[in-house]
Amino acid sequence: MSEVKVNKISPRTNCGTVQLGDSGDTITIPSGATITNNGTAAGFGATGAASWDTTVKTASFTGVAGVGYFVNTTSGAITVTLPASPAAGAVVAVSDYAGTADTNNITIGRNGSNINGAAADQIISIENSAVTLVYVDGTQGWKATDTSNLNDIELQPTYVTATGGTITCCGDYKVHTFTGPGTFCVSAVGNPAGSTSVDYLVVAGGAGGSFGGGGAGGYRESSGAASGCYAASPLGACVSALPVTTTGYPITVGGGGAGRPSNANGSSSIFSTITSNGGGTGGGASTNNGPGIAGGSGGGGGHGPGTPVNAQPSGAGNTPPTSPAQGTPGGTGYQSGGNFGGGGGGGATVAGTNAVGGSPTSNTGGNGGTGATTSINGTPTTFAGGGGGAYYYNTCAGQAGAGGGGRSGIEGGGSDGATAGTTNTGGGGGGGNGTGKAGGSGIVIIRYKFQN
Repeated sequence: MSEVKVNKISPRTNCGTVQLGDSGDTITIPSGATITNNGTAAGFGATGAASWDTTVKTASFTGVAGVGYFVNTTSGAITVTLPASPAAGAVVAVSDYAGTADTNNITIGRNGSNINGAAADQIISIENSAVTLVYVDGTQGWKATDTSNLNDIELQPTYVTATGGTITCCGDYKVHTFTGPGTFCVSAVGNPAGSTSVDYLVVAGGAGGSFGGGGAGGYRESSGAASGCYAASPLGACVSALPVTTTGYPITVGGGGAGRPSNANGSSSIFSTITSNGGGTGGGASTNNGPGIAGGSGGGGGHGPGTPVNAQPSGAGNTPPTSPAQGTPGGTGYQSGGNFGGGGGGGATVAGTNAVGGSPTSNTGGNGGTGATTSINGTPTTFAGGGGGAYYYNTCAGQAGAGGGGRSGIEGGGSDGATAGTTNTGGGGGGGNGTGKAGGSGIVIIRYKFQN
């Protein structure tokens, strides 16, 4: 190995350039040696330090590895774009020159690399902040090192982007409403500074009424905390929103069950991991399935045969069980000799009431249970009410539960006034004479933040 010993190396011309080695060479500084810098040390940023450019930047620009910049946003926001394809150890530093970053932010454009592990631009929004970024690897990308506070650099918010269903806007939030089958297609998932999850309402189809009222479809809802803190129902309390990924989520909207004489449960509605079960049909007359049937909400009990008093049991709600409960039980039916009434179908929040009997002129069908009210779509709306139970010869019909349940009709001695559950509410059908009414179909609503 050759050795050259000199006290000074100078260029041939004044203010010229001296080069050490060629591209690809390795220059070794031995252990214990000291390099003293009395000028500008540009390009030595790989050690975690940057050489500061004292020409203040007043417009957007692309930074160079190894350099720090004073950025003046007095006249407006500025973007500092990081170098493309950086090498490990590359350094860029940024300082708020005029203390105006709180009014006019400094955006640090990632230029294809992560910043602090996130695939999103970052912003400096606190006055007089400064940050040094060192490129580490493809996973974390640029990491903040020297800064007065890690909160000085913040994620630039990005948001969930999706299609599917009928889309409406409620301020900074999008609402996708599915009244039939479809697909919720997520093309971007956003980040924590914007949105990464969605709130939901999933209501199953209501059951058909027989003699007892049809139970409402199961009702499941998140709390609304992820998308604007709208007024969710009590059933949504403390229920987390669902995180989403870039994929298509098939949506199933349950149909309403047929009424008497078919006596059918409602069908389930499904979004992602959330399944709401269809409502349970009401109990029939005499030997035709006297007990109510279990479901999201249970069907009201039917009647007969029975002397002395025979109260036909109701169908259980919240079947299969969820937490919070997706529904309630129906009310019991009644028969004593020739006096009888059907129990009301259960609703999302209130159980169906029991039938009352006594004489042909005082028999009363049970009322359908009350549903649940939510503002997920921007307007307070009640879903999943139970259907009213039928009655015998009296004018006191089992009333519809609020939330799309159907009113009951008369069993004998006149016209049958039963009504069906309302479409896309999950309401149970009203019980009646030979023609108990169908339950209402369900609905799926998805809501998320899409801008700020």
